[in-house]
This record gives sequence, C-alpha cells and structure tokens, in this order.
Amino acid sequence: MSALETILTRRSIRSYTDQSISDDQIEQLLKAAMSAPTARNTQSWQFVVIKDRNKLNSIPEFHPFAEMMKQASCAIAVCADLKKEPDINYANTNCSAAAENILLAAHAMGLGAVWLGVFPREKRVQGMKRLLDLPDFIVPIALISLGYPAEEKKQSNRYDKGKIHFDTWQGKEKN
Repeated sequence: MSALETILTRRSIRSYTDQSISDDQIEQLLKAAMSAPTARNTQSWQFVVIKDRNKLNSIPEFHPFAEMMKQASCAIAVCADLKKEPDINYANTNCSAAAENILLAAHAMGLGAVWLGVFPREKRVQGMKRLLDLPDFIVPIALISLGYPAEEKKQSNRYDKGKIHFDTWQGKEKN
C-alpha cells in the first residue's frame, strides 16, 4: 500500500477480533511514532503500552468514548514530557503527530486503531495519570486503541475545495 493510499483509506476501527498484536508489531508502531516531526526537534513524547486486560477494561470508567478498549489487544498512551517541552501547546502538537503516525502505521500493517482524545479533558487526564501512575511532568495527550479489525469501513472522502485558500482568505466571512 502506498503512503497516499494508507492516508486516504485509514479509518477509525472500534471493533476487534481476539487475535493478539505481537511485541514486534508494537515496536514497529513505536518506531513510526518516534519518526514524527516535533517543534524544535524536542521529541517531547513518552509512550505507555497497555496490555493488562484489567487496565484496558477500566479505561471506559473515566473515558466516555473508550468502550472498544474491552476488545482491544492493547493500547498506546501518547504522553507529553513537560521536561523536554514545557509549553503544553507544542507538546500537544508533537504528540498528535506521533499519534497520527501510529494510526497510519497500524493501518498499513493490517491492524485496526482509533484515536481517543485525552488532553485537555481533565477527568480523562487524571484517570490516565492514576491508571498508569504517571509523574507530574508527564501529560497523557492521546490514547490509541489497537487490535485486528472485526469490522470493515469504506474509504471516506473528506476533501473539500471550499476549505482551501490561496495567498489570502477568500471567504465571505472574516470574523
């Protein structure tokens, strides 16, 4: 699958088979994550791989959109390291690029994945911090649920020429 095809056909998968993801596959996903660009090359991310079934099953208790975790083979928490990048806005952006790389790599590998937002929702942030015993300088930004897909989704066309502007804003509204 070409890079462009991977990007255009990736979809959020929320239903998984009971097939396990290997440690080698997880390592490949993390290599992809750490290949993402970061502001000032801070590489201000940390990752927590979650395989413990009890931990995966408890995530929906504090994250209202995480029911698929009960089927997931594993999950990856993408976290900002505020010692490497103290500006949470840059750290959030850096981690978001890493999360997208995980999603694309998972799709290219035949895995299903979905991005679950954690930051800036305080209940979710605190829930992840407690669950994973994170230190104060680590902020969970996103959670990626992973498994072998038990569902298929058709390609979605989100391309919208109305959202493209050249050189200046060309819309009717400026406020």
